[in-house]
Amino acid sequence: MLFPEIENIIAALNFESIFEERKIVLQPLIDFIQGKTNNQQQIRLNLICTHNSRRSHLAQVWAQTAAAHYGIKNVFCYSGGTEATAMFPMSAKTLTKQGFQIKTIAEGSNPVYAIKYAENEHPIIGFSKTFDDDFNPQSEFAAILTCSSADQGCPFIAGAELRIPITFEDPKAFDNTPQQAEKYEERSVQIATEMFYVFSQIKS
Repeated sequence: MLFPEIENIIAALNFESIFEERKIVLQPLIDFIQGKTNNQQQIRLNLICTHNSRRSHLAQVWAQTAAAHYGIKNVFCYSGGTEATAMFPMSAKTLTKQGFQIKTIAEGSNPVYAIKYAENEHPIIGFSKTFDDDFNPQSEFAAILTCSSADQGCPFIAGAELRIPITFEDPKAFDNTPQQAEKYEERSVQIATEMFYVFSQIKS
């Protein structure tokens, strides 16, 4: 069982808000997950953005949560960047507001967070790292590019079976503005909607 606040967010997700052109963008990820499911193989997804600070973390967390919600087994979601910085505090605040339980397990310039979506599931470990960091899979994974600069800057991802650009607008544009919290929440809901749509298509 996911935390009740997260279930409330999920209940409000609207797949009809996803345009047909966008569903075409999402289809390669659906096909990758379905193929692995059919063959009873582990499904490793590495969500990649430039700084591994915002969109890639949101996508990692929502993809892992969607897999749990739909009962898709053997899904392991990771995130990384073309450079390591830190998970931006508003990303963690947004997820907390949406019902995730987040504990800081290491302080410093690049804090490490344990992010829980259900009482009995292993927490997602969130911190900024490069996509090829030892913490992430080195082979047999799909690389999902969540921002256009990482998509353009990483034409080749070593070890990836498949490279899938699924880019999102950066909420960073609204940092230090009155709209910041609203825009981060909006982007998080968009990412959640698309990740849940992807996993809703998987036949186990």
